[in-house]
Amino acid sequence: MTDAAAPAAPIAVYVHWPYCARICPYCDFNVVRDRAQAEQADLAQAILADLRGQAALTGPRALGSLFFGGGTPSLMRPEWVAAIIAEARALWPTDAAPEISLEANPTDAEADRFAALAQAGVARLSLGLQSTDDAALTFLGRNHDAAEALRAARMAGRLFPRLSIDLIYARPAQTPPAWAAELRGAVDLGAEHVSPYQLTIEPGTAFDRAVARGAIVPPGPDLAASLYETTQAVLAAAGFDAYEVSNHARGPAARSRHNLAYWTGQDYVGVGPGAHGRLTIGGARVATEAARRVGDYIAQVRVNGVGFAAPEALAPRDVALERLLMGLRIDQGVPWAALAPLGLSAGSASVQDLAAQGFLTAGPTRLAATRVGRTVLDGIIRALV
Repeated sequence: MTDAAAPAAPIAVYVHWPYCARICPYCDFNVVRDRAQAEQADLAQAILADLRGQAALTGPRALGSLFFGGGTPSLMRPEWVAAIIAEARALWPTDAAPEISLEANPTDAEADRFAALAQAGVARLSLGLQSTDDAALTFLGRNHDAAEALRAARMAGRLFPRLSIDLIYARPAQTPPAWAAELRGAVDLGAEHVSPYQLTIEPGTAFDRAVARGAIVPPGPDLAASLYETTQAVLAAAGFDAYEVSNHARGPAARSRHNLAYWTGQDYVGVGPGAHGRLTIGGARVATEAARRVGDYIAQVRVNGVGFAAPEALAPRDVALERLLMGLRIDQGVPWAALAPLGLSAGSASVQDLAAQGFLTAGPTRLAATRVGRTVLDGIIRALV
């Protein structure tokens, strides 16, 4: 008699809602301006159908997390959010409570929906404050001011069991003392999770064009590094663990289970225009990518029952490279067994050299980046592979 197979790990589900009231000048995500309700209603129905189609591919699994991202999912009608949550929980039933998160902007109009979103089943709000300084918010092209941001954060803290705050730093002319004060003010809002993202000038964005014509001058590498160190120091002093390059949590329970699914190589379903997924089908790791345009996505689901044309089988080396790229971002690192297709081990010359320089920790079971190493991950990856 053989032992029963171990149950499959819980699955994560990502829902992409692409609509935004305004397109931010730094954004390179798959987003569109807010449109007619008829199209949005069709998209909500397509997402529900896509979930059902992908559940047939995953087989019986437990729902570990559900994340509404975008775009601006706080613009969704709460009844659509409730329907998607109910569908996901029915398709991947679990006795445990899944982590259900939704990204939100802090405009007064969206904050008015917070109570309804909480009633719909959202338990973790990821609030895109980006800054608590009016001049910075204007520069970032946000459609809220600092007073709205503070009101929304306080309201969210009352309505949702878990609150995460997003901030953007390394803005032109920003100084470490000013950034430290802004961080402390955000921490005082009571969030248990803070995600400070360094401003990156992405190709094709409005900021990219502004830099090209000299209208924006980003901080140099030394100032950017100083701002990063300021981030670590202020949040550590406030009791936050830097469990990922840009994510800080007050204790393990406050960490984002959904994002950890990405960073630790777990399976995740992606639904909505342009959403990506990683699934294990028939013992093979496959990648999915939904049609990017809203109309194309809706049509794709109607024809094929899922939002993507066909899953792409990933070679073992590609899977291992993804694990390396993601795993070095988090404090726990990545198991050596996952890196075998890359030929990496604790005895590899490149690993030993980077460890001797203080960039990596080569433990008996896994490889991890040190705090210094996390600041130069691109170079570390190039040296390793």
